Amino acid sequence: MVAILTGDIKNSTEYKTAKWLPVLKQALGHYGKEPTEWEIYRGDSFQLQTVPEQALEASVYIKACIKQTRGMDVRIAIGLGEKTYDAGKITESNGGAFVHSGKCFENLKKLNLAIKTPNKLFDEHINLLLELALLTMDNWTPAISKTVKTAIENPNMNQKELASILNKSQGNISEELNKAGFDEVQKMIHFYRTQLAQL
Repeated sequence: MVAILTGDIKNSTEYKTAKWLPVLKQALGHYGKEPTEWEIYRGDSFQLQTVPEQALEASVYIKACIKQTRGMDVRIAIGLGEKTYDAGKITESNGGAFVHSGKCFENLKKLNLAIKTPNKLFDEHINLLLELALLTMDNWTPAISKTVKTAIENPNMNQKELASILNKSQGNISEELNKAGFDEVQKMIHFYRTQLAQL
């Protein structure tokens, strides 16, 4: 089973491509290699293949990267399933995971993040959590987004160490992670991983 993330950049036409494209490439490169595991196409759309365990964290990470620019955001649909055809390029490969990701993306509408798997009950539970998490995540400021991005990149660092990387006080880091709902987001990612066994 693989995870396919299909996404696009919201409001991309309102910003210079040079502002967000390198950031998106860096974010995708954090989880895979181009073009076998990720590609950017149609200007501001992208696909990323990763293992199911990493899919939700990768989505949160990409969001944190893009939201470092005020007013920008990303829509991501996660599809879990089989990969039955490997073309060497992610956008030409195929299988259930790609179908689920595509259908999920078409149905995103107001939501910026959702998941579709072969298990309807699993989807209902995780999508409810995502909907609640987005109430906070969609409102991350650029400063909070940068702190979340750095915290995900350095999972073993404490707040003091994160503060030294970001040239902020520990109090600042604590406040930003608190506002980001970072502990709760981490718990959601952990819960998602424990539930994967049901699939």
